[in-house]
Amino acid sequence: MPQNTVLPIPADLPATLREHAEPLYAKLAATLSAADLDICRDERIKQSAPKVCLCSQFVLENWLKEPAIIKDLVESGDLFSPVRRQSYASTTAQFEVDSEAALAKRLRQFRRREMLRIAWRDLAGWADLDETLADLSELADCCIRSGLDFCYAQACQRWGTPISRAGHPLNIVVLGMGKLGAAELNFSSDIDLIFGFAEDGLLTERKEISYGEFFTRICRSLIKLLDETTVDGFVFRTDVRLRPFGDSGPLLMDFDGMEKYYLSQAREWERYAMIKARQVAGDFVTGQQLAGIIKPFVYRRYLDYGAFEELRALKFQITQELKRKDRLDNVKLGPGGIREIEFIGQAFQLIRGGREPRLQQREIQAVLKSLAELQLMTHNDVSLLTEAYRFLRQVENHIQAFQDKQTHDLPKQEAYQMILAYSLGYNDWPSFKARLDSVRQGVHGIFEQVFSLSEQDRQHQSSKVIWSGVDPVRCLALLGECGYIDAEDTFKALQDFKTSSAVKKLTNKGANFLDRLMPLALETIANIETREVTLKRVLALFSAVSGRSVYLALLAENPDALNQLVRLASASSWICDYLGKYPILFDELLDPAALYQPLNKAALAQDLQRELDKLESRDSEALMIALRQFKHINVLRVAAADVMSVIPVMVVSDYLTWIAEVVLDQVVMRAWSMSIDKYGCPPGASAQQISGFGVIGFGKLGGIELGYASDLDLVFLYRCQDDLAMTDGPKSISCAQFYIQLGQKIRHILDTKMLSGILYECDLRLRPNGDSGLLVTHIDHYEDYLRNQAWTWEHQALVRARFISGDVNMQEEYQSIRARILALPRDTRQLKQQVAEMREKMRTHLADESADAFDLKQSKGGMADIEFLVQFGVLARAQHNAKLTIYTDNIRILESLTQDGFLNSDDAHALKEAYKAYRNFAHHQILQGERAVASPQEFDKLRGKVDAIWEHIMLNRTT
Repeated sequence: MPQNTVLPIPADLPATLREHAEPLYAKLAATLSAADLDICRDERIKQSAPKVCLCSQFVLENWLKEPAIIKDLVESGDLFSPVRRQSYASTTAQFEVDSEAALAKRLRQFRRREMLRIAWRDLAGWADLDETLADLSELADCCIRSGLDFCYAQACQRWGTPISRAGHPLNIVVLGMGKLGAAELNFSSDIDLIFGFAEDGLLTERKEISYGEFFTRICRSLIKLLDETTVDGFVFRTDVRLRPFGDSGPLLMDFDGMEKYYLSQAREWERYAMIKARQVAGDFVTGQQLAGIIKPFVYRRYLDYGAFEELRALKFQITQELKRKDRLDNVKLGPGGIREIEFIGQAFQLIRGGREPRLQQREIQAVLKSLAELQLMTHNDVSLLTEAYRFLRQVENHIQAFQDKQTHDLPKQEAYQMILAYSLGYNDWPSFKARLDSVRQGVHGIFEQVFSLSEQDRQHQSSKVIWSGVDPVRCLALLGECGYIDAEDTFKALQDFKTSSAVKKLTNKGANFLDRLMPLALETIANIETREVTLKRVLALFSAVSGRSVYLALLAENPDALNQLVRLASASSWICDYLGKYPILFDELLDPAALYQPLNKAALAQDLQRELDKLESRDSEALMIALRQFKHINVLRVAAADVMSVIPVMVVSDYLTWIAEVVLDQVVMRAWSMSIDKYGCPPGASAQQISGFGVIGFGKLGGIELGYASDLDLVFLYRCQDDLAMTDGPKSISCAQFYIQLGQKIRHILDTKMLSGILYECDLRLRPNGDSGLLVTHIDHYEDYLRNQAWTWEHQALVRARFISGDVNMQEEYQSIRARILALPRDTRQLKQQVAEMREKMRTHLADESADAFDLKQSKGGMADIEFLVQFGVLARAQHNAKLTIYTDNIRILESLTQDGFLNSDDAHALKEAYKAYRNFAHHQILQGERAVASPQEFDKLRGKVDAIWEHIMLNRTT
């Protein structure tokens, strides 16, 4: 054989490949020489062509068939630089064709040229994976758009142009699915498309035809244009089976039909497929409307743990099919392959994507990055998966670039195995295969960890027998062995639950989750001391959430979460009820570290800001849902830490108060922005900063003593120079009206009933003149009212009043007013009489005076006595001691009254100990679903001390 001067054999070519390579190089050299196309004088071609031609029969055969094609790529410079996105579009836009056949030919020539360029750059090592995938995807996009534009123009010329009800021309929306949708198209991939159109109508210009038929004909023409194999090959193999109803459904549907399908009839796997849906061609205006229809179908607002089961089942079916066909060496679908990496990312997307916008992405590498950032997977696992994905995708592309065939199987022939290994930089097949096996083992290990069957599959048979209920005698015996004292009552509770309407209404999928969950739940509860009570609480909770079987799935998939639930259920019926009302909180059970560590105020503010930043600024419903979820999550954390004695009672109230303060700050700020958007700014105000408005908290909020069931006692104040001055918006109103509207908006956000509950019950009766007064009061009028019209009990309430949120400039002004009013000169004897009479009147109307009950709030010696003593002390002594106006919480005011001399240290200590003990008991009564009532003996000594101090100070009696 003559010396090959055109394509020198690479020095690094393994000896086992030389025999295979030499004839190929000689044949190509002869072809190039005959065509007088010695472009190999270009050093870049000379160095890269031997490897490229050996590793891709597709490149070699097309070069042999049409030698000028590589010459064109070289001389144009296109081979040596990444494609610019706009260059594909500009190339296809210049096609001057007058028929589908002519366009089909041009597109096939264009596709072949660009596939050669992409394959060459990849195999030569000039392009990284991201460039290759992006170029392939952009190539497909441009071919689809070019084909659709031509077919649409031809159809309009024949039948007329469809017009929307709004008067705009209508075109179809083409969704790219799978790797095309994610802009991750592999070398020989087909393209999955779904077609839709915004609205139906009738064309009557030339021949009567419905929009549906008009667009169907366009779709058929487009598919033929792309998919049909001619003498020039094909453009892209096109699959439209992912459309609604699959092969049995219409080729395209209008948006109304698609919405009904995805809301009521779509299968679970279609959610998985829709994650990657992206509009690639057509009407991009109405495409936004279709995207809005698809998004809530894919991304649920709740945490969808059923997705694990669905994807696990889908992967099992794929694996069984590969085993049947002896194709486990498939780098896409086999164990540890590309699909497993995608399933891992998409499982988290389906479960959490509705609540975490960062997961609403198509490209798997971006999804993996977000999983690490959100701490849903470890950085090490994400790094391993990302590196594995890039490696496997490169292997996949090189397999396909060899013959331009859509295959993902490793080659069986020894020569082809060596070529694949060489293309990827390995000297022999065993070293490449060892690397591939290691990568796949790492991926499969993480996949198994994420999708592992839960512990319920390994539960003791006894728990399953009890839940089955088939043999009542044996079930009773087994319940006794598990420690249930009243086995008959427990068995009856289980049977009542199984035959309840809630369980009967379960779907087959929900029933399967329950059957997997209950044996595990029974065994977990058996380890709790109060197992009978706990079981009944848990059964009631399961009944409450059974309509959303996703929460049963969460517990079935996460035994650790079930353990946390059982712990909390045994400690608190209130927490069980709370979870039943707001099951979205089940997600909190997954992270015990966060569950038992409530956030301080600064962290709460950051957390809420982060959540609200994800929202669209004008979506008030989404705002109210987010605020409620935030409150529920953080109240649950406080309750969990409380019942497990992680935090003391004094801190419980601090945490609950901080939650309310942070929420109020955001409510006021968002209501301000909404009001500005609607009415414009009052004079001197700006949209960015709250001006002239303040929220005052009274009672438990003002006293930093909020409980789990506390409402918010609020007063709204405002300041402006001129009540009649007008705002500067398009819907201008007076300043006084503006601040009233602002107050109404705040109230609406706080106490509107939604599926996610009420944010806070809001009591505004402490404003001047109560319910008959204006909702928002000018701060000057407020001081005048307090000074000249308020009752003594309103001054008492002011002792625990505190500026909470709003214009910081008003805070100091309000505090000065409060201090002045509290320090007004008062007749001590008359004040004492008024306070004592008010206390007796309250006790008469509110106290539970039954002989066997001590009402911690209203009974003699209870919390109200302590509060009234504190209020009397401040009102009586503040004119002489300004320090008494500093604090609003009872404990620190008691300390101030001791320093003032109003109380001796022994009395003050007794009152503080009693107050803390009462509050602690009341908190835990609420957590047990009980009223704040104790037996008379429970606090006998403390109650006696408080009553004695009251009698001595308020009634001038000495024991």
